[in-house]
Amino acid sequence: MRAMAGLRRWRHNPLCRPTDLAEAWVALAGLLLMLTAAPLAGALVGGSAQDTLQRSVREQHESRHRVTATVVRPLEGAPLTVDPEGASGSDLRSRVLAGWTGPDGTRHEASLTAGLDAPAPGDHFAIWTDGQGRTVPRPLDSATATTHAVLAGVGAGLAAAALVEVGRRITVRRMVHRRHARLEREWERAGPDWGRTGADS
Repeated sequence: MRAMAGLRRWRHNPLCRPTDLAEAWVALAGLLLMLTAAPLAGALVGGSAQDTLQRSVREQHESRHRVTATVVRPLEGAPLTVDPEGASGSDLRSRVLAGWTGPDGTRHEASLTAGLDAPAPGDHFAIWTDGQGRTVPRPLDSATATTHAVLAGVGAGLAAAALVEVGRRITVRRMVHRRHARLEREWERAGPDWGRTGADS
């Protein structure tokens, strides 16, 4: 950043070495790439993720059906658990034996988790099933899909900016190594005579 800030000053400075100017230009090119390529990469990845996730949302809502299950009986000794997919992350779930009718009209009965604090026979709760009445996870909603797409875009943009910065640092490091190697060679040529009286005469 300092090399970039001093680019204008270095261009008109008689003490400016070509390597100093090159490093400043590399820093400026890196900044311009971060300001253009990183947002572009984020927008492309985020847009692609949004399209894919929204398509998945539509497919899940078409293939999954919300049905009402009825508690047959609570399962003895089944501890209360927390629903990881709950809106607040703290929805209590209790294990019950429940029955339901699938979208195709078939009758099902199985052990399920219900969002009921004290389930009793005859209580109703909603579950999601496929077309044959088999239980499936709830479908992804549009807002969650958009959040995932935004996070993917931000992550891609940050990754692109990091790659640009890594490339800039590698380039500058190589330039510095070349400059030091050149100074070493020049010092080796001048070193044996350095400090001798009349060495340049």
